[in-house]
Amino acid sequence: MYCGEPQKVITCILPKGRAMPVLEVLAREHRLTALDIHYARGVGRITPLRHRGVGETSEKEVLTVTAPADEADAIFEVIYELAEINRPHGGLMFMHALQASTQFRLPELPEEA
Repeated sequence: MYCGEPQKVITCILPKGRAMPVLEVLAREHRLTALDIHYARGVGRITPLRHRGVGETSEKEVLTVTAPADEADAIFEVIYELAEINRPHGGLMFMHALQASTQFRLPELPEEA
């Protein structure tokens, strides 16, 4: 069942340490609330680790962002710049439509000191 406005999901696979600063900007400046970071391990196709042997991997962060469909392209560009995807070994990102969603808004709370 579909609820609310159309949404898109942006997924980014980033080097360790890059996801949290991006998440903080998206939450603070773009008022997004459907954000998640989880962790993975992997080896890129063209990295020094690939040639060292089987089983050697590096830590990755997976940032998942749900954004309104009409804002998704702009959010994608913001993430691309903030996460430095364009640099060598900068990670990768992709976007797809979300089939169903439920509206969720956080209550307005005062800033913590």
